[in-house]
Amino acid sequence: MKILNFGSLNIDLVYRVPHIVRPGETLAGFSRATFAGGKGNNQSVALARAGAPVFHAGKIGSDGAWLVKKLKAAGANVRFVKKDPGPTGHAVIQVADNGQNAIVLFPGANRAITRREIRETVAHFGKGDILLLQNEVNAIPEMIKAARKAGMKIWFNPAPFDTAVAGYPLSLVDCLILNEVEAAGLSGKKSVPAAMATLAKRFPAAEILITLGAKGAMLRSGTRQYRVPAPKVKAVDTTAAGDTFIGYYAAASIRGLSPRQCLTCACKAAAISVTRKGAADSIPDRKEVFEAVAYQ
Repeated sequence: MKILNFGSLNIDLVYRVPHIVRPGETLAGFSRATFAGGKGNNQSVALARAGAPVFHAGKIGSDGAWLVKKLKAAGANVRFVKKDPGPTGHAVIQVADNGQNAIVLFPGANRAITRREIRETVAHFGKGDILLLQNEVNAIPEMIKAARKAGMKIWFNPAPFDTAVAGYPLSLVDCLILNEVEAAGLSGKKSVPAAMATLAKRFPAAEILITLGAKGAMLRSGTRQYRVPAPKVKAVDTTAAGDTFIGYYAAASIRGLSPRQCLTCACKAAAISVTRKGAADSIPDRKEVFEAVAYQ
């Protein structure tokens, strides 16, 4: 079983600030740093560090070659990353003293993926393989349909959430992964239990996984529901916590672990990541995670 992650590659400009900038406010930052990022990139790094066979597909500009080199060094196969004449996607990230963040995203080359590139990439995968998607690249509906035609399983994390997501062919998705904001946006329900019930009813064939930050995560699979708490840690930077969770959850799943074990591994990995600065750079190695929860 292989995982194809058709996702974003971003250059992250991270500013440490006392608090998230308010409307009309000018705020002096403590520091500035540049990291490899993008939800797609982060999830591929998490998958690779968790030991999963992940192939990353996406697009960079002329300024993004170092992102691909770094992704390859993490253990991901980058043969399906293409170049675009435009700029690489980038994000301006504020990280406050309490570990919370705010992000302004410029898509760049991430929104220049062609239908031909989708067809040519998906042709290398087949039945039983997984297509993992986020919402930072273009042509998501075409990717979902191409993967379904190839017999692949489809896992979708609709982040960042926008109203276009409701028009995607979500009935073809096998695993829908959301945080509380995305679950509320897609379901129209404010409370997590109500959102879970609504989404499970709307997409009965899909697993519904909702991440709850410091409160852990919950999963609805068929008629069964699971909830696992997150380890208590002091957060330094939450930027890639959700991406770390998804990568480790998927890696644990293809290893054949139980749903509860998958959630436990993913929560542990995410908890470790928030104690470190950066996005992809904060993602732990599998030894730290699988040994810590004794699910080798």
